Parts: sequence; C-alpha cells; structure tokens
Amino acid sequence: MNMKAPSLAALATTLALAASACGEQPTDTEPTCAEPIYAGKATDEAWHALVDVRDKPLDASGAVYLTSPAEGQEYAVGSPPPTWEWSRPVSSRPSGLPATPRATSRAFTTWLGELLLPSARAHLPPYTGEIYWVEVFAPGKTCPVAQVLTSELKWQPDTDTWAALGQRADPSLSVQVTRAYLLQNRVTEGPYRLEQPRTIRWSAP
Repeated sequence: MNMKAPSLAALATTLALAASACGEQPTDTEPTCAEPIYAGKATDEAWHALVDVRDKPLDASGAVYLTSPAEGQEYAVGSPPPTWEWSRPVSSRPSGLPATPRATSRAFTTWLGELLLPSARAHLPPYTGEIYWVEVFAPGKTCPVAQVLTSELKWQPDTDTWAALGQRADPSLSVQVTRAYLLQNRVTEGPYRLEQPRTIRWSAP
C-alpha cells in the first residue's frame, strides 16, 4: 500500500507537540527571523549575542560611518551587486584578538532554505573583535529581507541576494548597520546603530 509523505504542516505540528511534551518552550530571546549570511570571521554564536541585545535603546554614539550606499541612492534593476562600505569611529578600539574564520560563507539560497529546514552546524571558537550586522528592510516588515553578519568593513551582496532585492515590488528599502565589540561571544561595547537608516531605491534599467 502506498503511503503519502506527511506534509510540512503536519510535520511542524508533530514537532511542536513533541517539544511541548518535553517542556521545551521558545524563550523570549529566541530569534524569530532567519539567520543572516555570514562573512569574514562572523559566527552564528556572535549573531545570537547581538540578537540578545538588539532591543536596547538606540545608541548612535559609536555607530559606523557609512560610506555607501548614499541616502536615496538609486540602483538600476539588473545592475551588478554594489559594494557597501563603512568605517569605525575614530575613537573605537582595535579589533582585538583574531577569531577562527568560517570554512565557508552562506549564499542567499542557503539562507532562504533554512527558513524551513535549519542546518546543524558545529560550534566554532568564541569570537572576539568588531562585528557588523547589515540589515535591509522593506517598509512595514519586522524581519530583514536581506542581511549579513561580518567582521569586515564592507559587503558586496552575492548575485542571488542582489537579484532578489531588485525583483521586489517595494519602491524603496532601508539599510541599517549595527556595530558591536564582542569578547568571547559577549557584547562588551554597543550595540551602536545608525540614527537614521539609509534609504535605497530601484529604477528601471
């Protein structure tokens, strides 16, 4: 007799009931949005450290200086991915101890796939140093439509990420950059954010 595979909804319900039976309820600090793309020496543990402090009041005193994109910058649909760059405030401390780089960085398609099936990754050594969380938001959306966590002072979206942004119906998007200093995966300075996120727009090619 042929058996149909259970639907994703049925599987999700089964897992939720199993977690409830074991007393495993989501915590208030558990992230509800998908993980970012990782670049440079960034790790998922570093990202969770930033998620834990993201509800702190806005502090722009140590925010990065965002060189690009400029406010209101327009990009043609189908244009190649740009490189967004920023710099640390002059008074910021050195980057600190080096961290072990990730073996690979995740592309947009991998990030999108983990919305349904999160991957299991081995824990990496605790990260110490400057970290930057770049998020691209659509109007009215709580979760970013694209994001990266990186230890570098620039980010060039991969072609899949950039194409997906260009295909959105939103007339404009906003870019926010969060900066923090981590000591062994603990936020010891920050988080600092841009007082006003940058707005980017799309134009016909």
